[in-house]
Amino acid sequence: MSFSAVVHALARSKYHTLPPDLLQEKKQHLPLPEGVYSASLFLSNHTLFALARTAEDRRLLALSSASNPPPSFQGDLVQGEGWTAKLCPLTPENAAALRSVFPWLNPVSLADRPATIGCGDRLGLATSGQLRAVRKFAVAPVLAQQSMRELTLTRRTFAEVLADAVWGVFQAGHTEGFGADADHLKTLPDIAKALDAGYTMITLDLSAVLRPEAAMFSDSEIAAEFEHLAEPTRRAVLNAYADRVFSLDGETLALSSAEIRRCAVLYTRALDFAKEVYDFLMARRGAGRFDLEISVDETTTPTLPSHHLFFIRELRRRGVEIVSLAPRFIGEFQKGIDYIGDRAEFRRQFESHCRIARAHGHYKISVHSGSDKFAIFPIVGEATGGRFHLKTAGTSWLEAVRLVSEKAPGLFRTFHETALRRLPDAQKLYHITPALDSIPDIRTLPDVKLSTLLDHPAARQVLHVAYGFILEEPAIQREFYRLLHTEEERHHALLERHFTRHLEALGVPKL
Repeated sequence: MSFSAVVHALARSKYHTLPPDLLQEKKQHLPLPEGVYSASLFLSNHTLFALARTAEDRRLLALSSASNPPPSFQGDLVQGEGWTAKLCPLTPENAAALRSVFPWLNPVSLADRPATIGCGDRLGLATSGQLRAVRKFAVAPVLAQQSMRELTLTRRTFAEVLADAVWGVFQAGHTEGFGADADHLKTLPDIAKALDAGYTMITLDLSAVLRPEAAMFSDSEIAAEFEHLAEPTRRAVLNAYADRVFSLDGETLALSSAEIRRCAVLYTRALDFAKEVYDFLMARRGAGRFDLEISVDETTTPTLPSHHLFFIRELRRRGVEIVSLAPRFIGEFQKGIDYIGDRAEFRRQFESHCRIARAHGHYKISVHSGSDKFAIFPIVGEATGGRFHLKTAGTSWLEAVRLVSEKAPGLFRTFHETALRRLPDAQKLYHITPALDSIPDIRTLPDVKLSTLLDHPAARQVLHVAYGFILEEPAIQREFYRLLHTEEERHHALLERHFTRHLEALGVPKL
């Protein structure tokens, strides 16, 4: 059925003449034309909006009994007896117009939501499937989560990523709110671009302004570096921490004289930049209208609980309020695979991080590279009391690749070959240590066994980090996107299963 035929069928159904409340009550049970997503039926000012699909594409339908449909939407005009409609492509401009009609399509601050999960979507087609899982649990989704690195590799913009998330939210009929995360930003110009596009969450990556090498300096080297700091800074930190013992829900922490100086050398420049960013966000958005997460996880050494204590107290002394903080945890958080490390020591340190957060504003502890870390999910859920942020990105990409392994064996073999060939390039961008010798030889694997590579740790990692290089070839990208459209239901079912497994392991209550 063509889009024009869908519009004519929808017009004959007379759903656009129903009162909005009655439409919302009955829409899941209404007989609809083939291709219309029932959850996306919404009325506004006598215009019925819906998302529909044919074998080739998806479009927004705007159907009105008036002589003219809403002028702010770009699309093809279709008219019939007593009605007018527009068939609108799923562009950022049309997404912005739809957000102005339905405010619940605008991302919001999720500071008041205890548990949040970042659902990165490198392809722009995963949101509805992710929401199928998320909506079953007491957790709020952060969508349109993308870093500058991911934007570069996928050749997308902040506006395009947010638009794709908006279409997924509308398709699912998700009216309960969502956040949008401009992830791992390091500069004010990039933050400004994200704010202009409508993002509500900024993940500030301080790796460029930290001095991680100070963690390895001798005490004498630290003492010398400390003297290079401004005298007011030196005096303030010594007065704040020397001879102090901090009591945190039964645990005590204290910093030695050497560690006070080490923290000051390590973090002062980063703390000052965090203050600059916070003031910029306050001026642009105002209090309560953005979520600031600070990331100190992109370093080579773990964030000691005592360092976390210093960092958050210094942030607060500067007047910086955060919604979440991502320390660098002990152990390995490599892409696409389970936690590597001593779980008992992880629990001990993680619980300390949680005590510090509770004592200093009860911000969320954020776990980056958080997908697939099933060994520690119960610890995260228990220690935080269900107040956390979990950031995922590539795991949704891998579920799309799993679909390829099931439905298009030849294309998957191309993916796999490209990923192995371009691995040296990918490892310049992502830290992984796959045991390449353990990956089965794909040339001897029958088609029915290809999906097992998505459960093999080393193969998962290689495919995880190679997305940008796989998507470089236009013909491969077109074939991939055609498959994702044709097999949308299976794609979304895979995502629902995968995210459900995550949220159950974290102990998030079901609704």
